[in-house]
Amino acid sequence: MDQNTKTKPRVVIIGGGFAGLNLAKKLKNAPVDILMLDKHNYHTFQPLLYQVAMGAIPADSIAFPIRRIFTYQDNFSFSLAHVECIDAEANKVATNIGDIYYDYLVIATGSNTNFFGNKDLESCVMPMKNVPEALNLRGLTLQHLEKALITTDKEEKDALMTFVVVGGGPTGVELAGALGEMRHLILEKDYHGLSKNDMKVYLVEGKDRLLAAMSDGASKKAKQFLTANDVMIYNSVHVESYDGLTLKIDDGMTIKSRNVFWAAGVMGEVPDGMTNASVARGSRIRTDEINRVVGYQNIFAIGDVSAIISEEYPNGHPGVAPAAIQQGAWLAKNLVHLIKGEPTVPFKYKDKGTLATIGRNKAVADLGKIHFQGFFAWILWGFVHIISLAGFSNKTSVILTWVINYFTKNSDNRLIIRSFNRSTRTVEPEK
Repeated sequence: MDQNTKTKPRVVIIGGGFAGLNLAKKLKNAPVDILMLDKHNYHTFQPLLYQVAMGAIPADSIAFPIRRIFTYQDNFSFSLAHVECIDAEANKVATNIGDIYYDYLVIATGSNTNFFGNKDLESCVMPMKNVPEALNLRGLTLQHLEKALITTDKEEKDALMTFVVVGGGPTGVELAGALGEMRHLILEKDYHGLSKNDMKVYLVEGKDRLLAAMSDGASKKAKQFLTANDVMIYNSVHVESYDGLTLKIDDGMTIKSRNVFWAAGVMGEVPDGMTNASVARGSRIRTDEINRVVGYQNIFAIGDVSAIISEEYPNGHPGVAPAAIQQGAWLAKNLVHLIKGEPTVPFKYKDKGTLATIGRNKAVADLGKIHFQGFFAWILWGFVHIISLAGFSNKTSVILTWVINYFTKNSDNRLIIRSFNRSTRTVEPEK
């Protein structure tokens, strides 16, 4: 996109997540030029990251090229770039590929893992917010199983075979459920010499129940499903520290584990330079009712990084894909209204329900006043996730992989392609 010769307002979108993508799609026929910036050239379907981490599906089945999504959209262009700073006074974004000028700027950077300021935890636990992190988690898990096969140190073997998931939201519950399934269905089949009795799975949650954002029935059923898979659940406790071996909990309990997976919280990814912006709980940028950043006239924020504070949503709307998608579509309409000098319309969130899966044939669903659990919730969960994936090839890949996994009770994707060194947080080359 030539920045020197423009005939239409330029909308710069930072981030190719659910919010940014839907905004760009809905602006297809608008009188604007769109430039999307992202540090990856692909969109990640985050709800299935845990399945990549557990080796259930290949990583490329949940990633889709951003440019491919917009092949037939003439007013869209994409640049692979790291955003360094926003200069609101000059209407420009400083990036590693140069300065990008805008008429309207939309921050759709999403969220990242929240370690609540604990640097020791950050350096030792395993987060899972993107594809590289999911692959790191997969590699470390499989490496530790390999080490457990050959070690003669009983205490070290126990630590290698103990898995702790911190966080009882949908991601934590789904990850713990997948680990429980691995213990029951795969471990003894693939790792001769290891017993399911050697493997322990813990789920640690600070609230008094799992899936606190869902109904009480969904919470109780999720706990029942996990307990049936021998996942040990600790509610109303918080992690104090972890040094790579010893996990200390504030009730005085300690767990020896080489595998602590962090799903306890997220925080908004706020670019540098937003000095006048007000930040709400969870490092989310406060916006008005049309997602315009408070304190700015032509800068907007949508998705996980934004917060429209209201009586109904005192901490902003939930950080889930449907909310991000709806905000993207709504902002597209309001940007057109602004360009044409027409009145804007306040954003209204339509909660279509919440789903979470806890393993094979087990899921919970809250759809308005309708709550149900079990096999039919699991089928619905699978259907919703398939239709939400970007690209026909990804949908086909996931469906075929799921079918094969279901009937074989196994997976072909538990590959250590990239060895991960947790102490240095680096991927090690093959020797």
